[in-house]
Amino acid sequence: MSARRRLRPLRTRLLVLIGLALVAVCAAMALTTALVQRSYLLGDLDDRVDSAATRGLGGARLHPERTADLSFLTASGHPTGMLAARLDDDGDILAAEVVRQDAAPRALTDAQRTALADVAADGAMHTTSVPGLGTYRVTVAESDGTRVLAGLPMDDVQRMISGMVVAEAAVAGAGLAVAGGLCAVVVRRQLRPLGRIAATAAEVSRAPLDRGEVTGLTRVPARDTDPASEAGQVGAALNRMIDHVESSLTARRHTEERMRRFLADAGHELRTPLASIAGYAELMNRGTDPIEPLLAWRRVSAESARMTGLVEDLLLLARLDEGRPLHSAEVDLAAVVAEAVRYARAAGSGHVWRLELRLDHAPSVLGDEARLRQVVANLLANARAHTPTGTRVVAVVEAGDDRCVVRVRDDGPGIPPALIPTVFDRFTRADTSRARSGPHHGGSGLGLAVAHAIVSAHGGLIEVESVPGRTEFTVRLPLAVTLPAAPSPRAATVGQRV
Repeated sequence: MSARRRLRPLRTRLLVLIGLALVAVCAAMALTTALVQRSYLLGDLDDRVDSAATRGLGGARLHPERTADLSFLTASGHPTGMLAARLDDDGDILAAEVVRQDAAPRALTDAQRTALADVAADGAMHTTSVPGLGTYRVTVAESDGTRVLAGLPMDDVQRMISGMVVAEAAVAGAGLAVAGGLCAVVVRRQLRPLGRIAATAAEVSRAPLDRGEVTGLTRVPARDTDPASEAGQVGAALNRMIDHVESSLTARRHTEERMRRFLADAGHELRTPLASIAGYAELMNRGTDPIEPLLAWRRVSAESARMTGLVEDLLLLARLDEGRPLHSAEVDLAAVVAEAVRYARAAGSGHVWRLELRLDHAPSVLGDEARLRQVVANLLANARAHTPTGTRVVAVVEAGDDRCVVRVRDDGPGIPPALIPTVFDRFTRADTSRARSGPHHGGSGLGLAVAHAIVSAHGGLIEVESVPGRTEFTVRLPLAVTLPAAPSPRAATVGQRV
């Protein structure tokens, strides 16, 4: 089903609701107008009836003894169709006539007199139906014992009201037709952006998001993302959602690529020592030369140690990725760095090692001492492995108000600029510009990744800046804050204050 067809029920419902609202408004206006006009016309008729009754009463009072005298009806000014009657004290009709056009008044029939007999002599206006004459508005006027009934026909008023209702109905119908047409045009125009938005959503839903390269998904046109309209807000929200989906899928694809590359690198790194172990084991089995088994055994031990270190690094990274807490205690970072520098000096005597302590107070941090020592050792080992003999390596410890900073700086050839963004990724290796000549190889490429993971697990930050002749790794860790009644340091987790 197309987006246009899906929008038809909405368009129909909107038109129906608008039509009902217009009908209700027109009906209310017509009814109000009719009631007001009817009230006005009846008021005017009542005034004329009252005036006629007053004039008739004035004429009857000239000859009160003539109880059946209606000669006053022959006077000028009485409208055609006016009827009048003389009443006795009991309200019975003594005489009743109706004014005719261009003729003398005519006496009412018995049936007509009977219809008027029910009119109360209370001075109020009454509506009664007179056989053969129609509906009348009548009243009774009384003065000094003289009673006169007067009435005027309501046919003209009723015809005017009926005509007005018919005219209003015709005008309302025409207005509803015009308004309905305009509303249909406006609703159709206003729903066009929703149709385009629905078409965009349908096209995105057909995209193969589960496979292939997910880029260039269709977006809602800019003209349909105006925040000043409801449809524009929906279009903008859909574009943001599509952007989020596309970025999430891209991130997932990159994660999968990194995972595949990680598994490939890990397999390659593990295959190398395993191949060496297998080769030297075969050499040991031959046993042709008593010296060869001893050398082979040493190589097997070295490759086993290398493989063990690699597996331990991989397991550590896996534990940190899972968010497992490390042991936590207050650690004197200056002592950790000083010890690491002594070990580095012993392992790399060809380098110039220096320790600088720029401290106003003890640089105590909260964390796992063994892992923090591993961070510093990895940074120093990275400087030793990737710089030539004679390179000067300086380890600096600084303590600020809330941070302890460790810097490892060397004056070697530097890191290639293209490698800096991925220097903390797993199995990242420097090229030959930082490869050291000599018997040492470049390592597995996990040292900096492990350092980055450990520092992040401690709530810290590790950065690198490198230009030819100066490479500096900076580690920032939060200082420990000791609070009263703190739990045991060995029971605390990383990030807690004890």
